[in-house]
Amino acid sequence: MIILLLGLAAYVVLGGADFGAGLWYVLLPGDERRKLRDHTYHAMGPVWEANHVWLIFVLVVAWTAFPRAFGSIASTLYVPLFAASVGIILRGTTYALRGWAQERREERVVGLIFGVSSFLTPFALGAAIGAIASERVPVGNAAGDAWSSWTGPTSILIGFLSVVISAYLAAVWLTADAARTGRPELVAAFRARALATGALAGLLSIGGIAVLNSDAERVYDGLTSGAGLAAVAASALAGVATLAWVARGRFEAARWAAAVAVGAVVAGWALAQQPQILPGLSVDEAAAGDATLTSLLVAIAFGALVLVPSLWLLFGMVLRGQFDERPERPGSLAETATGPELTGPLVTPPGRAAGVVAAGLAIVGVPMMFLSDGGVVLAIGVVLVLAALMAAAAFFLPDVVERA
Repeated sequence: MIILLLGLAAYVVLGGADFGAGLWYVLLPGDERRKLRDHTYHAMGPVWEANHVWLIFVLVVAWTAFPRAFGSIASTLYVPLFAASVGIILRGTTYALRGWAQERREERVVGLIFGVSSFLTPFALGAAIGAIASERVPVGNAAGDAWSSWTGPTSILIGFLSVVISAYLAAVWLTADAARTGRPELVAAFRARALATGALAGLLSIGGIAVLNSDAERVYDGLTSGAGLAAVAASALAGVATLAWVARGRFEAARWAAAVAVGAVVAGWALAQQPQILPGLSVDEAAAGDATLTSLLVAIAFGALVLVPSLWLLFGMVLRGQFDERPERPGSLAETATGPELTGPLVTPPGRAAGVVAAGLAIVGVPMMFLSDGGVVLAIGVVLVLAALMAAAAFFLPDVVERA
């Protein structure tokens, strides 16, 4: 379940920023805004499909590890899940077609579909999460209502919150991208949008507490006490830090803080709802057999051998400007606007400590993964091996990125 939630958080953060960029693309009309729209479009290019890896990962882990819960969710919430799928398909199609549009009218039509689909998918997925949080998805094949299950107050709230969060993440990251490429006019434009959508997301979250109190009491109680409350506090602090760093021009630090703020929201929901997945169905009761879980954990570990280094290399090249339209190294704007802080954790390659950490985690994790009889020890071993792969990627890949 922890691995599943990590994958979900990655999709909400990375995929959400991707959808948010699509929203900004359609919300910036007019010829005078063409630079803004082109920057939004170009910034998505290298990663626009890679982020869906996390959605595929979440679906595969969910239906393999928790088949009973997955079947109940998919059969009851097939309408919003189908809508989200349509949005993903239309968005990918129009992104590819945009470069082939020969007339202004064609470009407007393609751009409109692109923006609408960028709204549809996060809203539909958020509405599905709201249905689960408000206990409108009973256990059983198509046991819940196909429409009322995902159109309640909590679903509408989380749907719109997902859209706003996506726009907020995209604005923060597009500001950082503009700073890296030395475009002060784009920095000013997206900085204002990042501050506005960040404040809107905060207000919507605070106002949503009243909705949860009347429509999702279990989640409300979990978010206002214990570990759930700690996650809410962490999200609020990270959100405030994001806005402060954006205002001060420390955009790379803001990029990290925004990701933490949104990831903490996912953690808070999980902590508030535990140990239930669906009404009357706990995590333990929903889990598949030990043999299936063991096989899945081993498969995840081996899959990470390909996935983690590949994504690390891709995002490293993006954040170092390897795909930027302007080839010059970031410097002028970044140094004058933010000082040395811009060469933060997403820009400066980790040192030799990453290699030591990778070796230590592997030494502990590999025996736990292959010599255990399953259960908690195996799960811990897999997590340690995954962490070792990430540390190893941080140690080896910077040289590859520099040569690229």
